[in-house]
Amino acid sequence: MPKIIVLMFFILSPLCVSGQQVDRSQLMEDFQFLASDALQGRAPLSEGSMKARELIRSRFKALGMTSQYDEFTQYFSFGKEKKIENAANIVGFIPGTETEKIIVVTAHYDHLGVREGKIYNGADDNASGTAALLTLAAYFSENPPQHSMIFAALDAEEMGLQGAKALVRDFPFPTEQIILNVNMDMISRSDKNEIYVSGTYHYPTLKPTLEEVAKGTDVSLKFGHDIPGSGHDDWTKASDHAPFHAKGIPFLYFGVEDHPDYHQDTDTFDKVNQDFYYDVVQLILDCLIELELEIN
Repeated sequence: MPKIIVLMFFILSPLCVSGQQVDRSQLMEDFQFLASDALQGRAPLSEGSMKARELIRSRFKALGMTSQYDEFTQYFSFGKEKKIENAANIVGFIPGTETEKIIVVTAHYDHLGVREGKIYNGADDNASGTAALLTLAAYFSENPPQHSMIFAALDAEEMGLQGAKALVRDFPFPTEQIILNVNMDMISRSDKNEIYVSGTYHYPTLKPTLEEVAKGTDVSLKFGHDIPGSGHDDWTKASDHAPFHAKGIPFLYFGVEDHPDYHQDTDTFDKVNQDFYYDVVQLILDCLIELELEIN
């Protein structure tokens, strides 16, 4: 083979490998199923919620993941006047090859269910994050990380971050071992082709890595929505990363800004820009790969 061709092969091959990290077909299939009418909006304890749980459990099993919870399921209860029992986080574990430190990746799978006869499918919120969670779990199952990783599909986020609170409260390891929480909530829609990552105001050492990874990507990675005192514009307590932050655990929250279909029955899969969503999931994966290697 001529030397020039050999050189071109080694220059181009990393890009080709990177493009194979996300299985687009499986990602979209999972996303569409989680956002389908068959799951009836995935309200906690509903039949649709049970179907979502089973998909996540079965995928974790198929990937060869383990769990500190029986059948990958952490049951929890919450509420006083109207107690909800047997809500469930689905939690998978990948052991680290070098350390006992832990990165926790989260996305809530619940949504609003059926209201006044209308299905609130919750495609962007948060079938998008849940399908991405399965994709990231698949990558790290095949490419073992140096730090252990927990992938947690959380329940009852829409009812006050209950699943995240339960996970942090009854975490299966000392929480001091957690070095990062990466949370995904609403990552599939942006007319501006941009995804925000919130958290670097509080944990600025994470920002340079994210900036470097984002160079040359098809999606614009924005920083912000984490300035104290900025009211609704501050997402620090807006999703499942909040209980981790309350414990002093660094977090990164990937999400888009609100759109007209937020918490409406019109948040459906057909509204999603699939190219944007795929690029976002690839970007989050690339960020996680680099962070996993650099954080000690």
